[in-house]
Amino acid sequence: MTAHRLALASPRVRSTSVEAQEFQELARYYQVSAVPKIVLNDRVEFMGAVPEPVFLEAVFAAVAESNGTGEPASEAPAEATP
Repeated sequence: MTAHRLALASPRVRSTSVEAQEFQELARYYQVSAVPKIVLNDRVEFMGAVPEPVFLEAVFAAVAESNGTGEPASEAPAEATP
């Protein structure tokens, strides 16, 4: 749910939920063997529930990696901070 809240708070974030039984090819592609399975930018993956601070840290790391700076692109929106 944290991913969906971030997507609601920022137009720069997209979040999608997929029913693995209905989209089996997609589930195989992402090697879903437990739920929830979270994939960030096709590089960072979580299997199972993770604490919100760990998830947010991974989101900021993925953003920094994708923009090539090594630094977060911006701070978390006030609505998304724990």
